[in-house]
Amino acid sequence: MRKVTYWLSVVAVFVALSLLGLSISKGWSMDRGGYDKISVDRFVKMMDQKDFILINVHVPYEGEIPGTDLLIPFNRIDEHRANLPKDEGTKIVVYCMAGPMGDIAAEKLVKMGYERVIHFQGGMRAWKKAGRELRFRPK
Repeated sequence: MRKVTYWLSVVAVFVALSLLGLSISKGWSMDRGGYDKISVDRFVKMMDQKDFILINVHVPYEGEIPGTDLLIPFNRIDEHRANLPKDEGTKIVVYCMAGPMGDIAAEKLVKMGYERVIHFQGGMRAWKKAGRELRFRPK
């Protein structure tokens, strides 16, 4: 009888911890890389009430979405820790021209400890296709 009670207690604790983990996930739908992927429609809505750091990770520079906070090459994002938010709970959105560089940057940010990383998958191409303009910084 003691073994049955013990195992029921173990299972109950496991279930409780699993449910607790689900409830504190901050409402973010993460993929296997630990970051969220969003479409142009969701990104446009997010830009209306911007509450995140927006990072263009595309190289070479080919313009940027207005409201971009930082330009950091996707393959050197870990070298720019000083430019990134100190609070690892800060929401960060990365984008590139179309996708692959953004995935690499998002994965690196997650490995660096950032908890709320989002990749705008369509990047600058989707932004332009939605009728939006890119901005270009003077050389």
